[in-house]
Amino acid sequence: MSQPVPPPNQPHDAQPGGNPFAGQQPGAPTGNPFAGQQPGDPSGNPFAGQQPGMPFAPSAPARNNLGLGLAAGFVAAVVAAAIYGAIIGATKHEIGYAAVGVGFIVGFAAGKVGGRNPVLPVVSAVLSLVAVYFGQLLGEAMIAAKELPVTVSELFFDHFSLLNEAWKAESDFISYLFFAVAAVAAFSGAKKAGE
Repeated sequence: MSQPVPPPNQPHDAQPGGNPFAGQQPGAPTGNPFAGQQPGDPSGNPFAGQQPGMPFAPSAPARNNLGLGLAAGFVAAVVAAAIYGAIIGATKHEIGYAAVGVGFIVGFAAGKVGGRNPVLPVVSAVLSLVAVYFGQLLGEAMIAAKELPVTVSELFFDHFSLLNEAWKAESDFISYLFFAVAAVAAFSGAKKAGE
């Protein structure tokens, strides 16, 4: 039988179990800087008392830029009016869902870029009213340009008063209902996008 030989680089007074600290006296310095400290929570969880999931709460991005929101709403109103006018010109009908889309696009763009500013839903509603009005006028100009020997731009820019009179003559309750629906869609779109 052979005697067990301690592994190399071990202190000579180490215990045969391989624990170099087994022979130390209680209270003796161990080289552990946290040896005398008490844990903050008896369970030993360093994150006890914090919200579950993450040790810190991320902050929401700060989006409250009125100027950029107004600019985005204006650009969206111009684009949506052109699309709405093209739809009316192609179909020769006012489509309610298209008016809702105009309002929602204007409100969503303003709210998404501008944030939670309380002015943006109101301005979005006004911009959507203007967009629906100019979209309907553009649609009327497209329909009239097919029947008259003038272009859409001539009707829209050179004979705007005649175009407006024709729009007033053809407007009915449904036309004004589209205005209200677009304004409500813009207001709610801006509120939801700004959250």
